[in-house]
Amino acid sequence: MLSISANLNIMIKAAEKASKSIIRDFGEIEKLQVSKKGPHDFVTKTDKHVEKILIEELSKTKKNYSFLTEETGIIKNKDNENTWIIDPIDGTTNFLHGIPHFAISIALMSKDELLSGLIFDPIKDEMFFAEKNNGAFLNNQRLRVSKKNSLDECLFSSNNEGVKFSNLNMRCSGSASLDLAYVAAGRLDGYFQNKINIWDVAAGILMITEAGGIVNDIHKFEVNNIDIRASSAAINDKMLENLVNF
Repeated sequence: MLSISANLNIMIKAAEKASKSIIRDFGEIEKLQVSKKGPHDFVTKTDKHVEKILIEELSKTKKNYSFLTEETGIIKNKDNENTWIIDPIDGTTNFLHGIPHFAISIALMSKDELLSGLIFDPIKDEMFFAEKNNGAFLNNQRLRVSKKNSLDECLFSSNNEGVKFSNLNMRCSGSASLDLAYVAAGRLDGYFQNKINIWDVAAGILMITEAGGIVNDIHKFEVNNIDIRASSAAINDKMLENLVNF
């Protein structure tokens, strides 16, 4: 039986509750695609509603923890050393267009150290999670990064700028958190992007390191201006060689 911390248990329950709203609203998106108003305002409301649920659920047992969220920004509470980092829907554009590839991302940072991370894909019902020094998991199965060491055999992901820049085998999925989870799971071999936000990558960073991968030091960057380089240990040097000018 897998043993998880009380904090991670709270995160899982919060994500599961919030996901019900996401799934319900995603079912409405197809109808809105053909309306004159379009789905944009609707999705903005979904984002904010999901974030509200997550904050409420996480605050039930950890009333004093602070928050850093995509929609609201910084919420300072009595405990400034422990901060929940939340992206209610990472992959909003996919959601907006009825593409079923997006996730809830939650991380817990204590001072400057990531302690717990969760990435939940509610459509595929895939719950990725990790805790410092306790490994990374997908639905209770241990995760390990890929062992491929030939660039020709590897698959990488980035945003549009990264795909245009690189001559590596590339994908652009529209969800950074899921890309990072996929690196941890060995589905992808690496992920890189410039000027990304901490709430997009915090949970995934912990996941990859706990699955045996390598992530560059992000603490030298601003929270909304991070250049991330993450991959399996086997391919890290070769990936970085290809990104010298990126």
